[in-house]
Amino acid sequence: MKKKYSVSPRQLALGVLYEIEEQGAYSNLALGKLLSRVHLPSLERSFLTELVYGTVRTKGTLDWVLRQFVKRDLGRIPPRIRLILRMGLYQIMYLDKVPVSAAVNESVELAKKYGHAGLVKFVNGVLRNIARNLNQVEFPSLDEDPVTHISLVYYHPEWMVRRWLERYGIEETVALCRANNRPAVNCIRANTLKVSREELACRLQQEGIEVQQSPYVPEGLRIAEFSGLDELASFRQGLFMLQDEASMLAAHVLKPEAGSFVIDACAAPGSKTTHMAQLMGNRGKIIAWDIHPHRLKLIEDNCRRLGIDIVEVQLGDARLLGERYPGQADYLLIDAPCSGLGVLRRRPDARWRKNPEKILELQKLQLEILDGAANCLRPGGILVYSTCTLEPEENYLVIEKFKEKHPGFKTQDLSKFLPFPLEREEDRRMAAKGYIQLLPHVHGTDGFFLARLIKNGK
Repeated sequence: MKKKYSVSPRQLALGVLYEIEEQGAYSNLALGKLLSRVHLPSLERSFLTELVYGTVRTKGTLDWVLRQFVKRDLGRIPPRIRLILRMGLYQIMYLDKVPVSAAVNESVELAKKYGHAGLVKFVNGVLRNIARNLNQVEFPSLDEDPVTHISLVYYHPEWMVRRWLERYGIEETVALCRANNRPAVNCIRANTLKVSREELACRLQQEGIEVQQSPYVPEGLRIAEFSGLDELASFRQGLFMLQDEASMLAAHVLKPEAGSFVIDACAAPGSKTTHMAQLMGNRGKIIAWDIHPHRLKLIEDNCRRLGIDIVEVQLGDARLLGERYPGQADYLLIDAPCSGLGVLRRRPDARWRKNPEKILELQKLQLEILDGAANCLRPGGILVYSTCTLEPEENYLVIEKFKEKHPGFKTQDLSKFLPFPLEREEDRRMAAKGYIQLLPHVHGTDGFFLARLIKNGK
C-alpha cells in the first residue's frame, strides 16, 4: 500500500537527485521506486517527475550558468546544497508556470533543512542574483562554437556532441539531441500466447488506457499512460510485457523456430527471452543466461506471469557459454552490455555517466562475449547481436572485427526478417549488409542496433 507523504514534491525530488548524484542510482529506477511507495496527487506526481528528470537532463547547462555567478568551485559546495541550487535554477530557467519567487523561496526552505545559516544565505543570494541577471547570460552561438552551443542548448556533454557532429553534421546532431530530450514513446508487447494485439487493445481501452498500434512490430502497442500498469488486471493475467518496439525487433530478426534450442546470452530482465518463447509457440527450449543472480528472478517472474514454461534460467558469464554448450544451439541472441546512448530519453542521467574511454572498454567486452558465446552455435546456427547504443565502435565495427576473427560467420540480409518496410535508402543499404541502426530522431524509437549472422559449415 502506498504511503501518504507530508513532505513537498521538491523535498522528495531532492532525495531522488541525491541518490542519483551521490549514490550512483539510475534516475528511472530511483524515481520509479519512490513513486511506487508514495501516494501523490497527479499534479504533484508530474511536478516531482519534471523536477527530477529536468534537473538531471540539464545538469551541464545549469552548472555552466552557476559558474557565471558562483566564485567557488561547484565541487566544493556540499552535495545537497549544490543540488538545491541546480533544482532552483532549473525552475527559474525552464518552468514558466513556477513563479521565480516560489523557486527561490522554496529552495531557501530546503537549504534550511540541510545547511547552516551561511549556506542558506548563499543559496538565497545566488538564485536571486541569477534571476535578476539571467537575461544577460549568453551561450556561444552555433556559428561561433557549435560544440559548446549544442551542448548547452540541448543538454549533452561536449565529447558526445563532438562525436555526433563528425558523424552526422550540425542539423542531424541537433535533431538527435532534441529527440533525446523528449519523452520516450511507451510500448507494450501483447502476449500472443494468450491474446491478440487487437484483443489486448480492446481490453486496455476498457481499463482506461489509450493505445495505438506500433508501426514496427505486429505485437506492439504504444500507450499514452505509463504509471500503474502493473496494477491492471490485464498485466497480472500476463496479457502483455513492457518493452520498447525497437527491442522487440531482436526476436523477429532471430526468428527462432518452434521446437528449437535457443540461448539468450545476456537475458535479464527477460523481455527478449519471453518474446522468443512467444514466437516459438512456447515449444522448444530457451536457456536464459545472465551474470547477475538477482536479475535471474526477474526472468522467472516474467515467465511465470506470461505462462511460459520453456525457459531455464542459468547463472554465468556469457564469455563461457561456448564451453558450456559447445556446438549445441540452433539460435543465439547476444543483447550485449553497451553504453546505452540510444536510450537517453529514458535515462537522462546516462549522458553524464559515460565517456569515450568507456566505449572502448565496452567494445573489448562485447568482442569477448561474441568470441566466447558464438562457439555454442551448431553449424548453420543463427546469431543475432543487438545493443541500445548509436556508436559504431559498439555496433557494426564490433561485428566486422568478429567476422575477421571468425570467417565462418557471415552476415545475412536483414530486410527479409524485419516486420516493417524500410523506407530510407540508407536503411536498405545497411540491411543488405546484415545490419540495421534505428535512431530516435529518425525512427521515433530507442536507438537500437541489430546484426544477423549465420555460422557456416557442416
